[in-house]
Amino acid sequence: MLLFANNFIFISFFVFDCFSTGMAKVLGFVVLLALSALICEAATFKPISDSHRSAALELFTPTHGSFSSLEETYEALRTFEVLGIEKQADIRASTCASVVDTLSSSSSALKDLFQALRVNGILKCELNKKALAGIAPRLKDAVNSASSLLDYYYSVGSLVLIKGLSSIVEVHLESADSVFRAIKAFSQSDGRWRYSSSNPESSTYAAGNYSRIALESLAGIISLASSEIDQSLISMVKDNISKLFDGLEKFDDGAYYFDEKLVDAHGHQGPLSASSAVVRGITAFAAVSAEKLNLPGDKILGLARFLLGAGVPGNAKDLYYQIDALASLENNRVSIPLVLSLPASVLSLTRKNQLKVNVNTVLGSAAPSLTVKLKQIFSSGSKDTSVIDQDLKFDHKNAVHYLDALPKDIDVGSYIFSFEVLLHDSDHKTIYATGGRTKVPIYITGAIKVDNAEIAVLDNDIGNAETQKKLDFAGENAISLSANHLQKLRLSFQLTSPLGHSFKPHQAFLKLRHESKVDHIFVVGNSGKQFEIILLLRLHVNLKNFPTASGPAMFAILFHLLIAAVLSLYVLFWLQWNLFQTLRALGFLGIFLLFVGHRTVSHLASTSAKLKSA
Repeated sequence: MLLFANNFIFISFFVFDCFSTGMAKVLGFVVLLALSALICEAATFKPISDSHRSAALELFTPTHGSFSSLEETYEALRTFEVLGIEKQADIRASTCASVVDTLSSSSSALKDLFQALRVNGILKCELNKKALAGIAPRLKDAVNSASSLLDYYYSVGSLVLIKGLSSIVEVHLESADSVFRAIKAFSQSDGRWRYSSSNPESSTYAAGNYSRIALESLAGIISLASSEIDQSLISMVKDNISKLFDGLEKFDDGAYYFDEKLVDAHGHQGPLSASSAVVRGITAFAAVSAEKLNLPGDKILGLARFLLGAGVPGNAKDLYYQIDALASLENNRVSIPLVLSLPASVLSLTRKNQLKVNVNTVLGSAAPSLTVKLKQIFSSGSKDTSVIDQDLKFDHKNAVHYLDALPKDIDVGSYIFSFEVLLHDSDHKTIYATGGRTKVPIYITGAIKVDNAEIAVLDNDIGNAETQKKLDFAGENAISLSANHLQKLRLSFQLTSPLGHSFKPHQAFLKLRHESKVDHIFVVGNSGKQFEIILLLRLHVNLKNFPTASGPAMFAILFHLLIAAVLSLYVLFWLQWNLFQTLRALGFLGIFLLFVGHRTVSHLASTSAKLKSA
């Protein structure tokens, strides 16, 4: 508490820093350190969480017990299934009725038959096996007469779904090789696909959704073939997939994605939908291929990072794309990505928090036996790096890797920790994708100590301290100061980190509270290791220096009126005037403002000199 000029002023002090968070509370001083979540060349990717489940329940909402279409129904049910949400009972009755009606109708379109069979694959409705047997010949005819990728996709996909429902329905294709060749004819030399034979040009859209449609259709042909498909055809498709992967885009954080910008009758195909489509296509083809697809594990992991880095999509379609693609990566025959994540990326030195690391699949399942190594620590904003190469311990009960204590030279600030995941079983290296080193932003926080605090009254011009007193924030502070209106108040202090190093925040503020509860906030500057603030003692409008003589008083009044007039010009310029009108008026007012301002300031300087000499 400071007693000054018969008024009580309470002081609160705020320090804002973008690296750390902590609190040191000593009497009237409170140190608050704010975090910045932005850091370059590193990102945190986490498996799907409860936030995805909440979003699914919000985005997929049936109306009167059903969704608007069987396609939307399947996307909702598939999303719920992957996320472990039990919502089937709510829509089962109405949806199964729609499925049965669709499959029983001879006029149902191929797309509707396919969507009905997909929905039934999740709900397990009671179907008439004879109805399925009657659908199969129609679907086979559609395969033989197909002229577009979608025709093949719906007819072949429907036959595959029927094969899974009934062993007595004949769905095998005698001419599987010729159908395979017909679909392969839609492929392009760069790995993209055409939609139909009438569209000789490849499309940007083909890099994503068309590739999924083609690859899933080819996978279906392999599973429906009555004899083994020519391996040379399968090899050509594998080469096609490899060329498709050559077009992957990459972020600095190690995420890979397919970018598409075409807007057509099928809607906008952005990076999320394109990347998820390719993932679903290659995993479907890999599931039926006799030989494993030879695709780089780091790119598969990069695609997983991109899908997870998208967070929680804001619409139902994108959420389905994301979840379905991640489910395809969860257990596939190409590479199963393992994601390194941190339960907490903010650690407190004061609380001695442990560094903990999780390694899971994209859906959060446990990883195989492995070791996590802390390889390097980079200081943000500096080229300095520490080589650590230390194994993290493993807590079997909580399935988390941890470090007992942070390195001794780590102080408050922001860092990038570099980790490496090493699988114990050599056979797992061909199954899982761990990538190289993973860089993760870590924010180290702690309580900041306020030292060497002093308060002084300074002479206005010379700057010498007439009165200087130390402040002890560990105890009670009741200090009485006095000064006239020509003097100033200076408050200085030092900030020290938990390791005893000088701490420099990004910004510091001082709040003065008058006994009338009116607050005034000032920015605190720094010079080297010392922070100080050259503050006006009078917190209310000070009219003591206003001239009393008629002449100087008139010039002072005109000076303030002219300032108000200049401010009014800004309003006129904003509302009505153009630039030339404003500049013309400003030039006119400026001449008078300069004249009366000079007279007013000269009078104040003369009065101040007389007071000092007295």
